[in-house]
Amino acid sequence: MQRDIGLSNDRQAYKAIKKIIKEFQPDIIHTHASKAGAIGRSAGIAYGKAKMVHTFHGHVFHSYFGKVKTSIYQNIERALAVKTDKIIAISQRQKLELTKRYRICSASKVEVIPLGIDLNRFQEDKEAKRKSFREHYNIDEDEIAIGIVGRLVPIKNHKLFLSAIKLALNETNKKVRAFIIGDGEERDELMAYASDLGLKFLDANFKKGEKSELHFTSWITNVDWANAGLDIIALSSLNEGTPVSLIEAQASGKPIVSTKVGGVSNIVIPNETALLSPSNEPELFAKNIIQLIENDELRISMGKKGWELVHEKYHYNRLIADMKNLYDSLLQ
Repeated sequence: MQRDIGLSNDRQAYKAIKKIIKEFQPDIIHTHASKAGAIGRSAGIAYGKAKMVHTFHGHVFHSYFGKVKTSIYQNIERALAVKTDKIIAISQRQKLELTKRYRICSASKVEVIPLGIDLNRFQEDKEAKRKSFREHYNIDEDEIAIGIVGRLVPIKNHKLFLSAIKLALNETNKKVRAFIIGDGEERDELMAYASDLGLKFLDANFKKGEKSELHFTSWITNVDWANAGLDIIALSSLNEGTPVSLIEAQASGKPIVSTKVGGVSNIVIPNETALLSPSNEPELFAKNIIQLIENDELRISMGKKGWELVHEKYHYNRLIADMKNLYDSLLQ
C-alpha cells in the first residue's frame, strides 16, 4: 500500500490484510487514517467476526481535493461507518465535524480520545539541547529563532509562514532566524517563493558557520532537540486534526503562532499558550509573530503555560487507559 491510489497495489494490500486477519482471528480490528482505514476496514468487514474500530487522524473533507473527489471520499467513509462499531475522534471539534458538518455517522458512534505521546523527553536536558541546536545552526543568544515543523505539502500552507516571516522581518529591529523543519513535494517551490519574497536562505547542505535569516533544515528526527533550540513554534495549515507538532511545542515550553483550523483550538489555550489567526491572513499571522518577538515576558510566560496544559492530557499513559476502557466495553 502507498499513499497514492493505485488499483493494483491496493488490491494486493487488501488481499494480504484479509489473509493476515483470517490467520490471526482478532476480536477487535482497529484501523487508522484515511486510506489505510478504508482498506483495513474493508478487509475486516469481509472477515465479519471482529469488532471494528477506526480512528480519524484529521480528515480529507476540505482543502485537499476538488468537490467531486471530496464527495466520493465522504460517501466511502459514510458506507464504512455503517459497519464500524466505534469511531474515534481525537478532539471535540473533530467529532462535531464528523457528525454535524460532514454527516459521516451519528454522534452516538463517536468516542473522543485525544492523542497520547511520550512527552517527558521534551522536558529532559532542555538547556543542553538548546545550546547544541543553536551552536549547530550558529544562532546567537540574542536572536529569536522561529520554527515550523511538518511535511512540505500544500495543505500545510508554508507560503503563509514565509509571507508572514517577510512581513515580520520588515517590522522588527530584533534579530530573527526562521527554520522550516521537514521535507516534501513543495520544497523546491517554497524555496523559489522565498527567493521571490527576497528572503535569503540556506538548505540542509549548509557549511558550518554559515547563517541566514531562513533555513530549510529537511527532516530532524530528534524534534525535542530542535524544539529546545527554538523560541517560537508556528503552524500555518489550511486543515488539521490534532497537530502533534503543537502538542510537542507546548511540552517543550514554547509559545505558538498558528492558524485557527481544525482541532487546533482544542489543544491550545488561545491567547495563553498560542496566538491564533484565520488561515490565509499573512498580516494577522505576522502581527502575532511580531508580538512574541518584541515581548520577551509574554513569550516566556506563554511557553510556561504550555507544559501545564499538555503533560497529563496528552501523555501516552492516559491514551493506554482510554483505549483499554473502550476495548473492554466493546468486548463486553
